[in-house]
Amino acid sequence: MLRCPNCNSKDIGKIGSHQFYCWSCFIELTVNGDKMSVYQVEEDGTLSSLDDLFFEEEMPEVHAN
Repeated sequence: MLRCPNCNSKDIGKIGSHQFYCWSCFIELTVNGDKMSVYQVEEDGTLSSLDDLFFEEEMPEVHAN
């Protein structure tokens, strides 16, 4: 099961084929293969990357079930 890398919540909703939304901390996640990118949704609907807040070795790997 996918967990939010920010708050560790399992309350994740699918919003696109490779896009997810955390309902606990309100961030958007994009999964591309085994890589995950994390974005903050701004007031105007644009996305700001939060990937620089995570060290490369701490970014979670995603494994398909």
